[in-house]
Amino acid sequence: MTDLPEGASPRLADFARWIGTWLMRPAFRVRIAGRENVPLTGPVVLVANHSSLVEPQIIFGMLPRRSVFLVKRELFRGIAGRLLRGIGQVPVSRGEVDRAPLMTAVGVLRAGGLVGVFPEGTRGAGDVAAAEQGAAWLVRSSGALVLPVATRGTRRPEGARRRLRPVVDVLVGAPFTLVVGKGRSGLTEATEEIRVRLAGLVHELDEKRRA
Repeated sequence: MTDLPEGASPRLADFARWIGTWLMRPAFRVRIAGRENVPLTGPVVLVANHSSLVEPQIIFGMLPRRSVFLVKRELFRGIAGRLLRGIGQVPVSRGEVDRAPLMTAVGVLRAGGLVGVFPEGTRGAGDVAAAEQGAAWLVRSSGALVLPVATRGTRRPEGARRRLRPVVDVLVGAPFTLVVGKGRSGLTEATEEIRVRLAGLVHELDEKRRA
């Protein structure tokens, strides 16, 4: 096991990351703060809010290291699905208990890799009102650090006109150690800590955008 799942191509992953650095530039003005907070080595569980399919691509491209994201299974179809697997992304089924993708992610983490999770569970307004327990379970199973990432700007406000290259902000918070207790109660408490910290970072980003 490497920092990518078995069967993935490191060269293809590195090329895709380079492409991801520039992919959204024609459509958005991307501003990134806190990139220096990304640990360059060691196991990391990245948690981020999102309100569209754009944020995962921006985050994937801005990271200074390879990353493996848990991606909804519906996107793994045809050529796109083969490409996603080739660059090391892992399909997950929302709302279903499936340990296989989580165990794949744990293997990546134990090998010193970075795994990205969007803990809201569903793609909504990106306000982190709720969170699923996958991120906490991964931390408990691997001892990884948690890296919070907040994003804003991809979602057009209701009633607003089409925007020309809107500003998208990415704020990378400081990594932190998360102690996850035993049993479901331990997962619940750790998940709430993740939710609170991520929500706080989103609020901080909102304040910066209003300033």
